[in-house]
Amino acid sequence: MSGVERSGARRSPGDGDGRDEDGELPAPAFVAALAGLSGMGPARLSALLGAWGPEEAWGSVLAGRAHLDPGVAAAARGVDAALARRWRAEATQVDVIGRWREHARAGVAVTARGAGGFPPPLLDDHEAPAVLFHQGSLDALRRPRVAVVGTRRCTAAGRATARELGRDLAAAGVCVVSGLAAGIDGEAHLGALAAGSAAPAAVVATGLDVVYPRSNVELWRRVASAGCVLSEYPLGTGPERWRFPARNRIIAALADVVVVVESHARGGSLHTVDAALERDRPVMVVPGPVRSPASAGTNDLLAAGSPPVRDVDDVLVVLGLDVAAATRGRAAPPVPSDPLAAAVVEAVGWQPTTIDELVARLGQPLGRVAVELERLEHEGWLVRSGSWFERAVAPG
Repeated sequence: MSGVERSGARRSPGDGDGRDEDGELPAPAFVAALAGLSGMGPARLSALLGAWGPEEAWGSVLAGRAHLDPGVAAAARGVDAALARRWRAEATQVDVIGRWREHARAGVAVTARGAGGFPPPLLDDHEAPAVLFHQGSLDALRRPRVAVVGTRRCTAAGRATARELGRDLAAAGVCVVSGLAAGIDGEAHLGALAAGSAAPAAVVATGLDVVYPRSNVELWRRVASAGCVLSEYPLGTGPERWRFPARNRIIAALADVVVVVESHARGGSLHTVDAALERDRPVMVVPGPVRSPASAGTNDLLAAGSPPVRDVDDVLVVLGLDVAAATRGRAAPPVPSDPLAAAVVEAVGWQPTTIDELVARLGQPLGRVAVELERLEHEGWLVRSGSWFERAVAPG
């Protein structure tokens, strides 16, 4: 009996287990099993599949021969005899059919590079993932695509800008791509969903059953339902620091344009910028206040020559889309109906403001402004951080 048979890859055909009419497992089942081995990063998986077909690669791992192919050793660091022994020990305990059924039960489809349905923008990428696990439909990626990225530690103004850009891009027929992270990523996806138009797409750095951060569990579900959530990692893969820069290269490769809303001087979104520039993707930047740490990285990009984003029209021009058609019917930002409340919101603007500054701008008594600020904060028009007030996206 061969190692493939011992691993559970060959059994009598069963109902609904994903095998073809001859009882054979599809190639992605073996890719999924390979991807779940410890230490099997994207480069190592691609190297194995470059040397053998999926089933043959699995057989080589089971035989402890994964390190013997010169191409594997040249393409992926650290694939040595010790790692090959570890993979062999793990693989002998893996039920390939069981893993395949597990993904099917979770509603997770598996698409290997070169197979039908694999996203065209990734096919020729020099760091293309060998496999994609996805929920929802990859058809969302058939539209023009803009990655909206930025810091998790964003300002209220950054949140508002990201949500507005996500909404207006989706309304113009653009797929908003991001990483489903807290902060700018999540706000861009919320905006895209609110538009109810072009479906969004998300690339995550975990298995599709490990929602990270947990606070985005409902947003994750909504994006998968409306568009797609995809990963190069199988079920059960947890968040590890190195996986996020690896994830960002896929975001950059999928994007026709990358837009950075806010980034600290050494923010993680700059990994996406580097990956985009490496692929000759346009990188655009939302300008920010010169004293805001959240805009230090974005303002550096502006100084280095990245074009600014004042509103969605700037992005649509770079995409080559019809700005006039996209502008028609675009909703204006909401404002409170009460005249004084509207004046206070307008006076706050989109930069942190103190109550003393507002009193001077409005020409109103301190007590009246303080009461109005408290009411607007309670209703969700403003957010407070210490003695500073910022405009929020909008109530609700």
